[in-house]
Amino acid sequence: MRAAFGFLTVLPARGEPSAASMRSFPLVGCVVGLLVGGVWLAASSWWGAWVAACLALAVDLALTGLLHVDGLADSADGLLAPMDRGRRLEVMRLPDVGAFAVAAVAAVLLTRTAALAEQQPSVGLVVALWCASRTAMAFAPSVLPYARREGLASRFLGAGWWPAYGFALAAGIAWSTVGARGLASVAAAAAGCAVVALLGFRRLGGFTGDVLGAMGIVGETVGLVVAAGRW
Repeated sequence: MRAAFGFLTVLPARGEPSAASMRSFPLVGCVVGLLVGGVWLAASSWWGAWVAACLALAVDLALTGLLHVDGLADSADGLLAPMDRGRRLEVMRLPDVGAFAVAAVAAVLLTRTAALAEQQPSVGLVVALWCASRTAMAFAPSVLPYARREGLASRFLGAGWWPAYGFALAAGIAWSTVGARGLASVAAAAAGCAVVALLGFRRLGGFTGDVLGAMGIVGETVGLVVAAGRW
């Protein structure tokens, strides 16, 4: 548990990331979602919808240390530009930020903010979506090969199917707090994560740490957009 918190957040938790630590990813998602959703709800009682949405997402970025945003940026540059597999992996290691990264990060952050602002605050919804996204991140190494010969994310291989309990947890939270809209949002989040994972597999031959990060933030965003629909 401590290793999972230390890897996914800026909280001072000790422990080396490993396959075993991924079993706690869904729980970390619940905790982060609870804090983000709590700020969203509290801020909405004092400020307008857009300010509350911005504050909630600012807390999310602060808690995660922009881990998922960094993964999204690197993945966008590596997966979306036309190049061969070797070059894609090389580009994703570079500290430079390209046009694809800038466009992807801007689009996702703006969409997340708008989706929050266009719906009533729901702590349960955020907890469920954040749980689902971390579950997908933990589950991917069980079904995809690692795209590089070595790297930090290679430690996650062999996690098994244990993290999949997070999908049931996310669905239960969503149904009990938001109803059918929540279930649809969790399903959409899982689908968004799957699309990113599939893109990584097709263009890299597997997953990387950046792909996992991109899966998380894209999945959350897709779920928020579905939740913001006219139900």
